[in-house]
Amino acid sequence: MPLNLNYADLIIDTPAIPPAWALMERELIRAQTRACETFFAKYFDERGYLKCIPRWGGNDGPDDAIENLWHWPTLYVLGGSDSIMDMCKLAWEGHVRQYTEAKTTEVPFARDGMYYKEFPVMFDWVHNAEGLTTFNHHGLFDPYERSFHDRVRRFAGFYMNEDPDAPNYDPDHKIIRSLFNGSRGPLLRKATAIDWAGDPMDQVEGRFVAVHGERNWKEMLEHFADYTDIIGDHPSNLVATALGFNAYALTGEAKYRDWVLEYVDAWCERADQNDGILPSNIGLDGTIGGACDGKWYGGCYGWSFTIQVPPSYEPSSRSSVFRSITGFGNALLLTGDQRYVDVWRGMLDSVNSNKKVVDGQEMYPHMYGDDGWYQFSPQPYSPGALDIYYWSMDRADLSRLSTTEGWTGYLEGNNPSYPETAFGEDFETVRRKMDWVLNDTMTTDTRLSDNTNKYNPATVTSLVHLMLGGLATEHSGPLHCRVRYFDPARQRAGLPEDVGALVERLGPDSMTLHLVNLHQSEERDLVVQGGAYGEHEFTDVTVGDHRVDLDGTTFKVRLAPGAGAVLEVGMKRYVRQPTFAFPWDHGFGVQQ
Repeated sequence: MPLNLNYADLIIDTPAIPPAWALMERELIRAQTRACETFFAKYFDERGYLKCIPRWGGNDGPDDAIENLWHWPTLYVLGGSDSIMDMCKLAWEGHVRQYTEAKTTEVPFARDGMYYKEFPVMFDWVHNAEGLTTFNHHGLFDPYERSFHDRVRRFAGFYMNEDPDAPNYDPDHKIIRSLFNGSRGPLLRKATAIDWAGDPMDQVEGRFVAVHGERNWKEMLEHFADYTDIIGDHPSNLVATALGFNAYALTGEAKYRDWVLEYVDAWCERADQNDGILPSNIGLDGTIGGACDGKWYGGCYGWSFTIQVPPSYEPSSRSSVFRSITGFGNALLLTGDQRYVDVWRGMLDSVNSNKKVVDGQEMYPHMYGDDGWYQFSPQPYSPGALDIYYWSMDRADLSRLSTTEGWTGYLEGNNPSYPETAFGEDFETVRRKMDWVLNDTMTTDTRLSDNTNKYNPATVTSLVHLMLGGLATEHSGPLHCRVRYFDPARQRAGLPEDVGALVERLGPDSMTLHLVNLHQSEERDLVVQGGAYGEHEFTDVTVGDHRVDLDGTTFKVRLAPGAGAVLEVGMKRYVRQPTFAFPWDHGFGVQQ
């Protein structure tokens, strides 16, 4: 195989019969792109406004409106058409305007607009995160846009005391001062049901479809009757570190990295002081349980947060502690330090150490209250177990997974046909969602912002697993992946047209990557990058008997018409500082 280092690290010219997985992969990207275009045309207007009744609240609020585009930036980064990026940008701009214009009458802090300075006025990070699912990945498809630069700095500044309107962070106690926080600062009183539910609605049943099942306004208030204890810090506020991560990846300024690590480290210390378990309330004085009568497990969305939800009024446990894993992933990306993985691993083990035997079966707790551990289940407490294994690549961590079938089984070599099976299921998912969209008869004045969330056709989890060797994004966190691709001919993120990519194996310091050019008469060039943010460094790449030594975060490949090959790639993980910069910003350009 000829190598021409003046152009590329690898030139692959071995003819390959197009694999079924590659044909399905490319068509799945095209099918989802077309479905997203249809979805957008139906539910968004020419301004980028969602065609709905804009409301504030934990049920159908501003976050749900833009959450309709969840995973669209990822679809573009995989290789979706330019229309995906265009729709993301239009919807984000429209969303900001729509919910700045939208005002409440009864919710006091949103009477002058649900957004202020283009950011939620004050709400919890279950909902703030959902509202940033598009914005937090904007840098992956266009890190150069001026407005993005301005917003990244402004949003991070809300949590670094750079804006006098938003004193969210206490640097002495290293806390975010309330569960409700945002561009107008923290809410330092008990929350009311109105604060959560939004303004009264004259009619619910018969006009709207309330996704959470409420039949009337009374039930909407009852849903949030117990959501009162918001004063002080909560682990879910760690999701706010995504804003500092964005700012560091964009600018490289140390202050953003320092803030993220300061805040995450403070939570690491709290877990260490609490038998390895993240407490769910930190008082304004910095003490564990300080705003909940000393109860480490207290507070809204805490370890003991089990409520009765209408219309069934059955008990429902609503702890959101698990969402804080985003902060630990951000710290790992910034440092490569596995101690952040250790904290999460230790918490799972600490919770599960309280198992008990019931009728001969081991049962594991998931909640903790005044009477100790409760909500026992045969399944161990395991949120983030896949993240732990993925971040550590320690085979001992496989034991924490509820299953080693599916993608993890494929990586173990147990199911070689898994890619075709997974892609086939995704085609069915897209078809089913679009069937609902095409038959939806709701009108703008009967549609709530969350009615369409579950019919969003972007179905990217299998594509991220198999193309990038990565994890689909959650809780508005960053994209964790082993590789991503760039198209040097078009100077954009994403796999070039007609190219298929399959990650067949992952190891602690290596991976197996199958590339193929489906076009039978044109060559294709691509750049492979280590990690979504260049955080991984390549050491070598081997195709057959040909090895090229590498020392950087990228390598270049030219695929001859109809050519394909399996690449064995050596790499060091988490050894470079993350950046949004595209490969051609690092010193090599595009050969014409």
